[in-house]
Amino acid sequence: MRMMQCAVALLLLVVVKQGRCGNEFEQSYRIETEEPGAHDVAGRPISFDQQIKPILEQRCVVCHSCYDAPCQLKLTAPEGLARGASKAKVYDGERLTPAVHTRLFMDAQTTEQWRQLGFFPVLNDAPVGSQAPDKPNLLAAMLALKREQLFPVSGKLPDSFKFELDRDLECPKPEEFDAFRAQHPDWGMPYGFPGLSGQQRRLVNAWIEQGAKMESRPEPDAQTQRLIAVWEDFLNQPGLKHRLTARYLYEHLFLGHLYFEQAAANRFFTLVRSKTAPGEALQEIVTDLPYQNPGVERVYYRLKPVTETIVDKTHFVYALSDSRLEKIRRWFIDAPYTVDALPGYAEKRATNPFLTYAAIPVDARYRFLLDEAAYFIAGFIKGPVCRGQIALNAIQDRFWVMFVSPDFDYSGRGSQFLANHSEILSLPAAEGENISSLGWYDYDTLAQQYLQDKENFVAAVLQARQRGLDETDIWDGDRSNRNAALTVFRHFDSATVVKGFVGSVPKTAWVIDYPLLERLHYLLVAGFDVYGTLWHQLATRKYMDYLRMDGENNFLRFMPARQREAIHAIWYAGILPEMSKLMAQPLFGIQQESGVKYRSQGHQAEFLHKVARRLDRAAGAGDAINGCLFADCSTHRLQDIAPGVLQPLRQLTAISGTPLQTLPETAFLRIKADDEGQDDSVFTLLVDRDLKNLSTLFVEDLRHNPKRDKLTVVSGFLGSYPNVFFYVAQRDLPKFVADLAACNSDRQREAFYAAYAIRRTHPHFWAYFDWFNQRYQRQAGLEAGLFDLNRYDNR
Repeated sequence: MRMMQCAVALLLLVVVKQGRCGNEFEQSYRIETEEPGAHDVAGRPISFDQQIKPILEQRCVVCHSCYDAPCQLKLTAPEGLARGASKAKVYDGERLTPAVHTRLFMDAQTTEQWRQLGFFPVLNDAPVGSQAPDKPNLLAAMLALKREQLFPVSGKLPDSFKFELDRDLECPKPEEFDAFRAQHPDWGMPYGFPGLSGQQRRLVNAWIEQGAKMESRPEPDAQTQRLIAVWEDFLNQPGLKHRLTARYLYEHLFLGHLYFEQAAANRFFTLVRSKTAPGEALQEIVTDLPYQNPGVERVYYRLKPVTETIVDKTHFVYALSDSRLEKIRRWFIDAPYTVDALPGYAEKRATNPFLTYAAIPVDARYRFLLDEAAYFIAGFIKGPVCRGQIALNAIQDRFWVMFVSPDFDYSGRGSQFLANHSEILSLPAAEGENISSLGWYDYDTLAQQYLQDKENFVAAVLQARQRGLDETDIWDGDRSNRNAALTVFRHFDSATVVKGFVGSVPKTAWVIDYPLLERLHYLLVAGFDVYGTLWHQLATRKYMDYLRMDGENNFLRFMPARQREAIHAIWYAGILPEMSKLMAQPLFGIQQESGVKYRSQGHQAEFLHKVARRLDRAAGAGDAINGCLFADCSTHRLQDIAPGVLQPLRQLTAISGTPLQTLPETAFLRIKADDEGQDDSVFTLLVDRDLKNLSTLFVEDLRHNPKRDKLTVVSGFLGSYPNVFFYVAQRDLPKFVADLAACNSDRQREAFYAAYAIRRTHPHFWAYFDWFNQRYQRQAGLEAGLFDLNRYDNR
């Protein structure tokens, strides 16, 4: 039987080499997947860091990371391997009571503690040689199961494979593996992808046989330790100003990956609360949410090394530098204000930053947030949500973001307005998990009241200054800070934020002011509990409606007064009658005329062009593919786009409607250079689904108007979850565009994928995947992480 399997495998390999399956262009490019120097590893000591960790990162971590790791098997760190797997769900849209928190490194510290929380081993807990034969090593068993079945080498995988994110997961314990194997013989790991190479399997098996030993982690180098000491000294000064500032910084930076510009690359840290002062062993204070009572009299803020593999879906970075520290000192310490007493941690106060940090000037808080606005917007995109369709279906598929200038402080009355409305600005997190099916309606009332009061306040301010809002009221980023203009892309249940205005003029845009930016952070980052109840998630989604409308209303105030209702009607077409009062009668200053001097009837596009010109390069360097906001886009960056590529890509963006149903939300396109001396290029294809409105949490397909879908093409990478890879020779790019434009049936779509897609079954899938990750690392540097394959399509 073994000889027959080998013969069949050899025959399949010959077929692939001859180009009889897979893509035709494969035979020309000779992609090699078997690593050179494969040899027997028996008897050789195996290093986890040098030999096993790279295999796990390249083939396992790409699905098993963050909260959406199948079976909570998180393989980004040795501690995740030791913890094992669980049958409990993290994402559960029907949960009526909070789930037990199971955050790696936080909610348990030892293997025994994880076992008490319901986790079971995937490696042997027992000493080498003492494992009972009826309890297999799950990691080895799952890899061996992959070898027992011949994996397809072309076409789609059969329906026996399940890829829906909300599918019921099979999470067998060691003693249940035989039954799992009998029921799902083709579900070996990597699930739904080609298996490991022979050399990779031998290394993993040898490592397991040697006791699955893992090396200790090195300490930060001397230079990094000196930089840590500088920041920890600043964060832990005894004065009340310093202590309140440190608490504010912690609640805004706790989730990201911090790094030192002056130190070695690829060393990241998280800001944590500790029971111990700098210089002592760190004892992290663990709470469900960052503003909860730490339970100690004095909190110390410490920098904790990130020891996990960096995956893109949770990776967003914040630089710690001398210039950054100087800005923070200037804004928070040197500013002329006093702190008479530190605020407590009572829930209704701690969840409300407008109460907790009332002593800190609004100008300081706002400038701090603006300085790295993309980081804070990324917080609710790459934060604890990981899978956030309920919150993310409150936004359009692509929109641009601008910010109210910090110099425009509502004629000096903005701080007082916030102080007077701090109670109204309370967020759903104030109720914690006590919020009920009826309680979240209270936040509807508060949000509506705030919008009404804000409308009256803005009207009074504009009347006092005797002119409407114009483009000079938009923050210009000092004409160099690229956080001044952002683009948000939604990919159904994930999203991406990038600096600059990307793509053609979008359907909607937001103008964000300080209260809105702060509430976004506390709603979706600091106050969002992924282990929370259905009501917690519904309250978050419902409140998000008001935050979106606040940003949209701010934008509409720049439009001519007579056009605002018409523009808004396009954004909220076809809303349900019971939603009309909420969505169809917004407040956007219908009585106050804009101060913008318009010259055309395309008011939205003209205003965005004005803003882009005001921001200059802070708005981005221009978009030579999708449409241009600058006069010099015809030549901009052409040196980065190979001759013969730009025009077909522009034609690609002209495709709309039905043919775009062929594409998933996010696709990476690799273009093989015709000239052997040139490097291949890569672009991201993003479908902008046209949504008639955002009035309901569910039935998105009923609000989708596919005939108006558009395509945005971005040079390089955008998005953490590629749905498909395309590989096209440059000479074939015009045909790729023509074939996509002609896709109007299932038969044509199948032919398109057979010709250009790297399907899950592709024999060289991992070679392509590795190439994309390596190119991304080269392009994005410190901001790059491994792409995630949980959403890779089976088309």
